[in-house]
Amino acid sequence: MTARLSLFDTPSSAKAAAQFGTASTTLLQESSLPAATQKLVLLRASQVNGDSYATDVWAKNATAAGETAVRLHLVAAWRESTVFTDAERAALELTEQGTRIADAAGAVSDEAWAEAAKHHTEDQLSDLVVLIALINATNRMSVITRQPGGTYQPDRL
Repeated sequence: MTARLSLFDTPSSAKAAAQFGTASTTLLQESSLPAATQKLVLLRASQVNGDSYATDVWAKNATAAGETAVRLHLVAAWRESTVFTDAERAALELTEQGTRIADAAGAVSDEAWAEAAKHHTEDQLSDLVVLIALINATNRMSVITRQPGGTYQPDRL
């Protein structure tokens, strides 16, 4: 697959893309949401959205941060897996429903929200909502411009 354009190399959008990236990095570093949960959320939304570049990035970043191969391989089938905590499962459910908003008549269900609220503080929930929104926006930019996955090398996060 050939990328249609690089948002970071186009003068008109490079500054906006850089600011978006800075905001995302700040959220990840300052969030009270556990780092492992963050990476699982980012990976799962990227999978659902079919973003090969971000799927590559977040799988490799999670590996570099010490995540196990078993858990990473099972993110796509988390409902049928035994390797995730209840808090992670609640975050993954909220992620999927928040990512598939257009597919559901009622958007994010009250049950999914209540389960997430049972396992996360208000600060963590706020961070989770913003994280889901940011990764979905990032995924859309990547999919629209056809950013290929496979060559990313983690150096941070």
